[in-house]
Amino acid sequence: MFANEEQIQQALLCGVDTGEYDMDSSMAELAELVRSAGAEASFVLTQKRPAPDTATCLGSGMAEEAAAMVKREELDLVIFDRELSPTQIRNLEKLCGVRVVDRTMLILDIFAQRARSKEGKLQVELAQLRYMLPRLSGQGTSMSRLGGGIGTRGPGETKLETDRRHIRRRIGSLKEQLQEAEAARGVIGKRWKKNGVVTVALVGYTNAGKSTLMNRLTQAEVLAEDKLFATLDPTARALRLPSGKTVMLIDTVGLLRRLPHHLVEAFKSTLEQAATADILLNVCDASSPEAREHLSVTEDLLASLGGSGRLVIPVLNKWDAVGEEDALRVPGAVRISALTGEGIEELLQAIEKGLPGDTFDVELLLPFSKSGLAATLRDEGAVLTEEYVPEGLHITARVDQRLYGPVRGFDLHPQEVPDV
Repeated sequence: MFANEEQIQQALLCGVDTGEYDMDSSMAELAELVRSAGAEASFVLTQKRPAPDTATCLGSGMAEEAAAMVKREELDLVIFDRELSPTQIRNLEKLCGVRVVDRTMLILDIFAQRARSKEGKLQVELAQLRYMLPRLSGQGTSMSRLGGGIGTRGPGETKLETDRRHIRRRIGSLKEQLQEAEAARGVIGKRWKKNGVVTVALVGYTNAGKSTLMNRLTQAEVLAEDKLFATLDPTARALRLPSGKTVMLIDTVGLLRRLPHHLVEAFKSTLEQAATADILLNVCDASSPEAREHLSVTEDLLASLGGSGRLVIPVLNKWDAVGEEDALRVPGAVRISALTGEGIEELLQAIEKGLPGDTFDVELLLPFSKSGLAATLRDEGAVLTEEYVPEGLHITARVDQRLYGPVRGFDLHPQEVPDV
């Protein structure tokens, strides 16, 4: 949308305050999104309403004012801080004479600019097509031949229906390709588990400094910019801890309030990989007045992706920019500056302290009635070999002390196993 424009586009930002969320912070975030997309937020227009107007989102008088401002200031875009219906977009574009973009379209555009890996590009395209498909309705439907009756049958499909069919086919193709990529990633994850590799995921609000921290800890040379969603594709690097143990550190896409569900769905497998890591580092910008809410947004999304019950270490980044009077108090948090290196040793010690217990190999004979235990070992441990024998399932597995408890009674060599 913006990438091919040499001249920076000037945008009018519009918001309707219905009391659902803090309008001021949301509009400030929208301005940051606009800057990250490559445009400039020149003017802001907000209106308090019980609900958005069905025709133009803004009330008719405010919509006229927006159109006049666009013409007077020679603006290029109007960007809304909520998702608009096709009818609202069409009416606003007719009124303002320029392109109208909603919050979801803006975020999708930023993701399209940032995607570098093949999987990232597939995920973004899938999200864009899912967003676009229902919005084809209402555009030229009066010309549709699918209404039934004389003259509506035969080979004469409209372009609208052809577009719909093409998009659905493409969505199916993208899903298949992403399933293949997910399966390949699953194989790598199982190999890590089998080899006893501990995973530590950097999660948190966008622009909290996760990539800078990744570079500080592993010299990964991940792109780190002061922009929202600077990192889109996950990166994994080995991190050596002070004790000499090595863990796998994973950098992930940043999160956002009201992240479009199209994106959450498209990136679900990638986000789940982070949510199910052994240790989660919830990184936030401690200098932001919204820091506590940012931590909460991340916790809620992780919980929805199955990350509950895992060790989460709050990491208050950019501590060098925080005054003592503004200091954020979060239980169990580590205060750091990824830029200066302050607090990094304390962070490494916190990771080391949270490492799962040592793993060891066991040889088990599970009765057929205990097949559920075998499933648990496959999901949460590392099954090295398994064979069906007349007495049940003969398994060798790599487990930690937590997993060993329920299967201890079926261990063929319990005297060789470390005391638990």
